[in-house]
Amino acid sequence: MSKKIQPKPIQPISSTLFCGIDVSAKTLAVALHQQDRAFQQRDFANTKAGHQQLIAWLSNRGGAVRVSLEATGIYSLDVALALDACPGIEVAVLNPKLVNRFAQTLRRSKTDKADAQVLAEYSLRMPFERWQRPDRVALELRAMGRHIDSLTREHTRLKNRLHAATGSASTPRCVVQDMKRSMEGLQKRIVKLRREAVAMVEKDSELKRKLARMLGIPGIGETSGVQLLSELASLDPLMGAREWVAMSGLDPSHRESGTSVRGTSRMSRQGNRHLRGALYMPAMVGVRFDPHLRAFYEALQSRHKTKMQALMAVARKLLHAIFGMFKTDTAWDGAKLFPQMKLA
Repeated sequence: MSKKIQPKPIQPISSTLFCGIDVSAKTLAVALHQQDRAFQQRDFANTKAGHQQLIAWLSNRGGAVRVSLEATGIYSLDVALALDACPGIEVAVLNPKLVNRFAQTLRRSKTDKADAQVLAEYSLRMPFERWQRPDRVALELRAMGRHIDSLTREHTRLKNRLHAATGSASTPRCVVQDMKRSMEGLQKRIVKLRREAVAMVEKDSELKRKLARMLGIPGIGETSGVQLLSELASLDPLMGAREWVAMSGLDPSHRESGTSVRGTSRMSRQGNRHLRGALYMPAMVGVRFDPHLRAFYEALQSRHKTKMQALMAVARKLLHAIFGMFKTDTAWDGAKLFPQMKLA
């Protein structure tokens, strides 16, 4: 793997204002803090007009502004893009788990205004790493991938309802037929969107290269490859493999204290659920058809890990492998990923 380039933290200057924004679906709770001064707080609508009002308010404060906000999917994306495009405003989009740990040291109550103050203090106290905005193609691909995922989930729910309906003598034939037509319509929309997503990838040389590398991994076909790429393409290029894992929520969460407390380690699940979900099927198929993944999976079970724990560990390994393949532009090699694993 290539060595990760660590960005140099931007050093605060006296005229810098520090801002925190707690993002929700409809509102933005904003806290503005300057060294040795009290917080200034305002609420804005989480709309295009509200974003412009927020930018005007920040620009009139005088001095450069550093803004910290949590990564909350589509709710935080538009405001981050609007702020990043404004001269004099620097944006950091933070992992919610990182912010939560910082907030625990301040012991504040849990309200929108208090959360905004925590984010403002994070901008002031912690090294500031500016957000690298994804390009337009990556954002469009992510939107398509998530819409395909929502349609697929809806298709699965309808399939389960149809199975229950056909098993009941009380279900009218017209209801069953309507469910089947709905499923057929959903399937056609899913197929069409997948074709458009593949066509988008084919037009971009970098995305095309990355998809080709992923298709060489056992368990990843075109469907799962495009779904994974739709989430990975928009990640900050300065992130490392461990940050990818933390962003996906696949990192283990340990509970230990002294010599007496030894809680069961669990997957944190604090991250991008779309990326985590896109890795599930490749991990399942990979342990069946790749000898190295299967040996790793069985070794974990022999150490009394549950099937799900072992499977999520495989998904985590796959994410590490994809990161390395992207960085070095090399093909899949399970022997490199598990150099000490003895195959049966």
